[in-house]
Amino acid sequence: MALIETDQLEKKYEVGDSTVHALDKVSLQISAGEFVAVMGPSGSGKSTFMNVIGCLDVPTAGRYLLDGIDVGRMGHDALAEIRNLKIGFVFQGFNLLSRTTALENVEVPLLYSASTPKDHKNKAREALKLLGLEERQHHHPNQLSGG
Repeated sequence: MALIETDQLEKKYEVGDSTVHALDKVSLQISAGEFVAVMGPSGSGKSTFMNVIGCLDVPTAGRYLLDGIDVGRMGHDALAEIRNLKIGFVFQGFNLLSRTTALENVEVPLLYSASTPKDHKNKAREALKLLGLEERQHHHPNQLSGG
């Protein structure tokens, strides 16, 4: 079974009097552990596709299965839970809260989990340690490298 499977996936946007077909019948399967590059010219639907498979947006038509679960028709709360439990994002920009430390920023997604605040802090510290950033846990985003 594929980890990610799309079948005839479509995403349309209404812009004024026009309809933009951002995704037009995209079908693919991605297995666990497989590396995939999403490439194409500007405006080809790459970001829209990533938003849909990242459960940040829903398709207009077609089917999207994540780990065998049809997430394409889920509501906002269910999608938020899927994002919290199954999906990780690496954004081009920092997207960090400027008034909080690196440690506090790493703790933010854990606020939606069932673990305790003490567990949040411990997990965040461990994540920063794994990235070699434990010495910077009390730094604010403007004190961190963008590289």
